[in-house]
Amino acid sequence: MTFKELNIIEPILKALTAKEYFVPTPIQSESIPVLLQGKDILGSAQTGTGKTAAFAIPILQNLYVEKQTSNSRRTIKTLVLAPTRELALQIHDNFKEYSTNIDIKTTVIYGGVPQAKQVRILNQGVDILVATPGRLLDLIQQRKLTLSDVSYLVLDEADRMLDMGFVKDVKKIVAMVKKKRQTMFFSATMPKAIMNLANEILNNPVRVMITPDEEIMDIIKQSVYFVEKKRKIKLLIELLRNDDLKSALVFSRTKHGANNIVKYLDESNVRSKAIHGNKSQTARQKALTLFKSKQIRVLVATDIAARGIDVDELSHVINFDLPEVPETYIHRIGRTGRAGFGGVAISFCSPEQADLLKDIQKHIKMTIPVEKGSIFSIELSSIEVKPSRQNPSRSSRSNKSSRSNNSSNQSKQRQSYSRKKSKTNKVKPKNFSKYDSRNNSKK
Repeated sequence: MTFKELNIIEPILKALTAKEYFVPTPIQSESIPVLLQGKDILGSAQTGTGKTAAFAIPILQNLYVEKQTSNSRRTIKTLVLAPTRELALQIHDNFKEYSTNIDIKTTVIYGGVPQAKQVRILNQGVDILVATPGRLLDLIQQRKLTLSDVSYLVLDEADRMLDMGFVKDVKKIVAMVKKKRQTMFFSATMPKAIMNLANEILNNPVRVMITPDEEIMDIIKQSVYFVEKKRKIKLLIELLRNDDLKSALVFSRTKHGANNIVKYLDESNVRSKAIHGNKSQTARQKALTLFKSKQIRVLVATDIAARGIDVDELSHVINFDLPEVPETYIHRIGRTGRAGFGGVAISFCSPEQADLLKDIQKHIKMTIPVEKGSIFSIELSSIEVKPSRQNPSRSSRSNKSSRSNNSSNQSKQRQSYSRKKSKTNKVKPKNFSKYDSRNNSKK
């Protein structure tokens, strides 16, 4: 199926062709027809699968068609809420790119910068407003804008909005737009709290759920190092000595942890920047620009700040800290498998994170291969791996095979798990060996 077969109008098709977009992704092919029919939608798909275009294209087309029959003044007809400044900017840029050939104006507002320029653009009239909740409510309270004409409402990355404590703000904002509207609700994960919020604001929605493509999982080489927490930074620096690691997005659980990682990397002459909620918008944008232009090799981010980071051909994702939500693991590593490119996802697991690893493996229905050959990693002999009930010999072969066979065994295990529901292999670290990096000997 092509975008043309989805009945997209010529001006938008022309803009998509200029970007060399011809074939819609699964979330786009499922969502666009639904939204062109005016129905509400509840959509979920991992990051990097094209969710923005899935709602932006039909919104632009609907607004364009409406403008052909109406000469009313330009007011905010569409509101897109995003949890972070980076994601808001990315959405805004996409809307502008897709609307190059039609008379639709888009702007973006977010906190952390002076509001004067944003207000000036709003006063000139816009059709589409992309916003973070905090700055939006500030401007509404100052009577700088109104949402009374909003007919299209989008909540993007709704799970992160809840994580960041925006749920009350979101409900306030929803109450300010038209009751007769089309609502689009997109979230990478769908915990119970998200479903409850969706039930409050959506009207008989169509559910679109795109599960991670097995091909995407296959093209990403996954591995895990068992390493004591205090030795993670040494392991990271050791890995970065490999020239094959051209660019790395490193995930830290906390803002303080991200800052510390950058500090140690800088001391080791590895150029890096941190991006998280405590950084100013200017600093965050500068760090992202440096990373995209390959002027720095490593970008350290928290999960919330990483929403909206869109980098082509990212070679490595490194989970310095394992995520506490298993679904987040998929969204993290998916950043290095975009647009069909392969990549490498490396995770560090300390003793206290063993249960998190077990949950991740259960969620992705496979055992992540354990890396050998690093002086900081646990030897396989110290790890208890319980084989799958379906094919114990396959698990055994996987543990004995070399790294070159990991991807093959990985694929076989996934196929085994997909046929039936079975327990995933349990990895329980027992003794985390201590090594002296100076002489590579055990302490």
